[in-house]
Amino acid sequence: MSGLPVAIVAGLHADARRTAVEEILRTVPGSIALHHDLTAAVDSAVHRTVRDADGLLGRGDAPLVNDCACCALREDLVPELLRLAHEGRYRLAVVELWDSVEPQAMAAVVAAAGAPLTLTGVATAVDPALVLPYLSNGDDLADVGLAAAPTDQRTVADTFARQLEHPTVIAVVEDGSSGESADDSDRALLAQLTPGARKVGVDGGALGSALLAGFDVAAAAARLHPACALLPQECDEHGVATLVWRRTRPFHPQRLYAALEDLTCAAARSRGRFWLADRPDTLLSWDAAGGALCVESVGPWLAALPDAAWEMVPAERRLAASLVWHPEHGDRCQYLTFTSPGLDRDGLLSLLDSCLLTDDEYAAGREGWRQLPHVVDDLLDPVT
Repeated sequence: MSGLPVAIVAGLHADARRTAVEEILRTVPGSIALHHDLTAAVDSAVHRTVRDADGLLGRGDAPLVNDCACCALREDLVPELLRLAHEGRYRLAVVELWDSVEPQAMAAVVAAAGAPLTLTGVATAVDPALVLPYLSNGDDLADVGLAAAPTDQRTVADTFARQLEHPTVIAVVEDGSSGESADDSDRALLAQLTPGARKVGVDGGALGSALLAGFDVAAAAARLHPACALLPQECDEHGVATLVWRRTRPFHPQRLYAALEDLTCAAARSRGRFWLADRPDTLLSWDAAGGALCVESVGPWLAALPDAAWEMVPAERRLAASLVWHPEHGDRCQYLTFTSPGLDRDGLLSLLDSCLLTDDEYAAGREGWRQLPHVVDDLLDPVT
């Protein structure tokens, strides 16, 4: 059995995704595309197709697993790829993910399979004219027919954001199929949101080459982990701005809670990590898109860990902490980024700074901070 390079192409922009895959098939000799259609999965099964540049080669169904279409995809994907590898006829297998399937989970599945499969690239295909509309769409996937399981509670905006931020390649498709033409503002928004990804057009074979360059699953996960995420950089171009806000003082929980709605709606996309005075040892993640905010605890700050535990922490996180280390607080910090057209930078800065502890509150120290109202607990520990 010969080895088979595997590339993943994701994207809620279905027309752009299909265009990108067709271009890969056309420009990479010996390439083949595998696609699982989850459209009817809620009622029946996942439909699989295999095709090359000349058309359809085969089709089949994968039964649902625990009423979950994504679970069925995972169960069916690797055996199909192994079958294609066993045939020994293909130079590249392209896994074209269905609309709302996120690339990170599927990349992990392929990478874990090991030889003869080799994950060589992950891309999300994007129509730049649709970036802002999708990031602003707070509809539940279930309400627009894109849920991958009956329990899928994701929204269009947060799913699209994760599809953008995981890959190392963004396939930029400006074919006008959406009915909208991208302008400089659309391209600036896409560029600012994806600082770690290479932007590749779909003409001329560059996309196929980019997807054969190699992919590091662990590095991709580190780029997304709140403790060491590669976040957008300060920028202001073509009416689109990114504000990077860094501070060392903790938030006052009550004032932050009162400002959450305004902060969430202040930008098309905001991300980062932060700390609260009443939870000084807890690293909290901030993830907002489509007018909705997700705040989660992702464990302790490194400064709250005993020295012996540091050896178990990934090197990427230790490096990120060393770059911001504070003599008193260690790696505890506020690090939030806000990206949007028409961003009110001054107003946002003022609002964020107003949520920090005042001089008198700060002087009370940690024992005093712990007595502050725990009003953010409802976000972190929802009642079930």
